[in-house]
Amino acid sequence: MSVHSGMNSIAIAALAGALTLLVSAAAFAGEQPTEAQILEALKPPLTRSMSEGPADIARAAEEQRAIEVLRQGQTRSLTSSQREQVAAVAKEKPKVDLEIYFDYKSGGISPKAIAGLNSLGNVLSNPDLRGSVFMIAGHTDAKGGDDYNLRLSERRAEAVRRYLIDKFKLPPEALTAVGYGKEHLKDPQHPYAPENRRVQVVNMAAKSTADAK
Repeated sequence: MSVHSGMNSIAIAALAGALTLLVSAAAFAGEQPTEAQILEALKPPLTRSMSEGPADIARAAEEQRAIEVLRQGQTRSLTSSQREQVAAVAKEKPKVDLEIYFDYKSGGISPKAIAGLNSLGNVLSNPDLRGSVFMIAGHTDAKGGDDYNLRLSERRAEAVRRYLIDKFKLPPEALTAVGYGKEHLKDPQHPYAPENRRVQVVNMAAKSTADAK
């Protein structure tokens, strides 16, 4: 075989491999994560040592404040500054985005959402996540007004929280809900894209560092 033909063969093989990767990526695009993937995404970091430094103590206090703010949101809507306070803490936490179906312009959970919610409930019931405090954050796309989207996302986040508590008997204090409306678009370059309409689940803190009794 000549050097030229050998290089052509290598180029063709490389192109075929690249096409295979593209096809595989397209096949999985938009699919809901499996329970194993959700669990892996939400696992807390390694337990801190008993000798915590000032930075660890300050971080734990910040986590606790964010969780208390979230719990206030179970009785009233959070202010814009409170939502941003929580978002700043959640940014560095284990999280996963899920597509949960709701009735049109409603906080009612669609029958199509049940399978996904049951998968989430199974994961949150896993012993590996016991003691964690989870935030369920509702997000919309950019269609509609700010206030409308905010209220809709709050109702949807609370509907998910209530379903998980009722169906899986998860402790209410371990689940908090907040709505962000269209404030934090997942794809800001495409504000009306469907991936912006999502429920994000965030493992805010392990009980040992943020909710110890």
